[in-house]
Amino acid sequence: MKFSNGCWLQKERCECFSPAEVYFSKIEKDQVTICAPTSKITQRGDTLGGINLTIVISAPYEEVLRVQTYHHMGVQKKAPSFEIAPAESGHLKAEDTEDKLVISSGTLRLEVQKENGALTFYRGEEKITASGWRDLAYMKTDWKGFAYDKGPEDAYMREQLSLSVGELIYGLGERFSAFVKNGQSVDIWNEDGGTASEIGYKCVPFYMTNNGYGILVDSTDNVSFEVASEKVEYVGFSVPGERIKYYLFHGPSPKKIMNEYTALTGRPALPPAWSFGLWLSTSFTTNYDEETTTSFIEGMEKRNIPLSVFHFDCFWMHEFHWCDFEWDKKCFPDIRATLKKYHDKGLHICAWINPYIAQGTAFFKEGAANGYLLQRADGKGVWQTDNWQAGMGLVDFTNPDAVKWYTDKLRTVLDCGVDCFKTDFGERIPVDVVYHDGSDPQAMHNYYTYLYNQAVFSLLKEVKGENEAVLFARSATAGSQKFPVHWGGDCSANYPSMAETLRGGLSFAMSGFSFWSHDISGFESTATPDLYKRWCAFGLMSTHSRLHGSTSYRVPWLFDEEDEKNGVALVPGQTAVDVVREFTKLKLELMPYVYQLGLQPHANGTPVMRSMFVEFPDDPACRTLDRQYMFGPSMLVAPVFTYSGEVSYRFRCGCATAA
Repeated sequence: MKFSNGCWLQKERCECFSPAEVYFSKIEKDQVTICAPTSKITQRGDTLGGINLTIVISAPYEEVLRVQTYHHMGVQKKAPSFEIAPAESGHLKAEDTEDKLVISSGTLRLEVQKENGALTFYRGEEKITASGWRDLAYMKTDWKGFAYDKGPEDAYMREQLSLSVGELIYGLGERFSAFVKNGQSVDIWNEDGGTASEIGYKCVPFYMTNNGYGILVDSTDNVSFEVASEKVEYVGFSVPGERIKYYLFHGPSPKKIMNEYTALTGRPALPPAWSFGLWLSTSFTTNYDEETTTSFIEGMEKRNIPLSVFHFDCFWMHEFHWCDFEWDKKCFPDIRATLKKYHDKGLHICAWINPYIAQGTAFFKEGAANGYLLQRADGKGVWQTDNWQAGMGLVDFTNPDAVKWYTDKLRTVLDCGVDCFKTDFGERIPVDVVYHDGSDPQAMHNYYTYLYNQAVFSLLKEVKGENEAVLFARSATAGSQKFPVHWGGDCSANYPSMAETLRGGLSFAMSGFSFWSHDISGFESTATPDLYKRWCAFGLMSTHSRLHGSTSYRVPWLFDEEDEKNGVALVPGQTAVDVVREFTKLKLELMPYVYQLGLQPHANGTPVMRSMFVEFPDDPACRTLDRQYMFGPSMLVAPVFTYSGEVSYRFRCGCATAA
């Protein structure tokens, strides 16, 4: 959010209250508390009014510092909180000198100037970043003076951390815009907007820089980032309300930053080995029944294309019944027998779900009657919308009884022979609702996906076992990396969308997530055969690989038939069937390497697919590369994004290539 009008002025009716000095401080074993008035105290009478900020600095882990700033500490907002690992003691060292406070954790040092309250972070004698005059601030957006103050209604807490020359910003979740975030305004607000827009399904208030540190803003609310955009020398971030909390992770390497960040917010579970193989979907709005799905599975088998998972998308349920988790008996009269037949072929089964319950179902009536669905803010019953399913309501995952009701219904699906779930949606979460536990709906908007996927993942761990649980999730927030896998949302069948998909995946990987997939050949529309083949190669060199689309099937022989229809000669070894077979078998041959890579995030947070910058942070040429990536430390992958087949990439010695 932009508050200023250039370098010196604020926007009309906007007022900035920033520390003017350190009036006093208190050093305790595990924290330092600072009283920071926003105007100079020159006499005792100056203490009788005005805005004071309280700054609390602690060190939850070695090489990590936490900065919390409060205005009115008594203002309570029933907001959810990210699940943060308990702080360890003994990492904080603090010294009170004549002109400054010196606070350190390991080799990370923070100096707070008493004269003006400025904060400067150091690595040895090297300045990392700093917050000075009017950077850390309490902001009012409709200020008319103390007598007319609206309290928290128009209040924000803001921080601005300085950037050095050449400093680049990465992360903030799965962003499809430019890989380097400098110059962008980014709101951490999950939305369903496809991959060709500035909004995202997986917004994470965490970034890292090539200057060797990372920042997590610990708020589930709408954190607004101005990345060298409002002030080009700073990353600014603001949250609504009376308090702000952020962590600085020292690193300095990207892998060390992710190690520290995931130690705090959670390490990814290790997906089962079978999940790394090829997934085939029915696609979204296609017509399918048991005969169709069997023909796809047998078609892959006939063409010697190894298949690991078969996925049933939305229409495994009756139309207007999403989601009551009842199989459509017209299409699947004996689903247990069908799934047993597929299991006997060595397949695992995935089924599409979401947390939205259509009113035309007995399941909705049951949920409404028992208070398991989100309620309207005006007290007039269940909150409903027609934007997706007619009259749908949303499961209230803050209600333990609702969680049990929802997951008990999912148990019946698992009992039929399903092995995992595609947990779709979780972004269209309203704010004019009431939660069972009284949570602030604004702060719950982003966090809803965490509770949703946590509930389903916990069920899978209970029913299938710790080592067999896996999701295919679209939405996420900080900490959701604990519930893999995630996929990249609704991309289009064209080369630019393929490239933006990769940008999103690389940003996502730099936000603490390690297992990621995408709709091979694009979700919207149908790819040309050349695009299909090139995207298949890219998709099978991703951690997880799924053939999926919207209105058409994605089995490879249909794309060869399209070539034949257009008079294109099918070259042996280069047909769509050949490409899918070759890269599927290549990935299976690489499984010892791939699975070994999968162990790393669980141990230290290092993603499997990683940007060139993560693997080679000291190479300036690698800092902006977003059309290639490292698949572990030993494989360079450069997808082909052109019809001509031309591709350029930066080669590092010791890396194999797959293009």
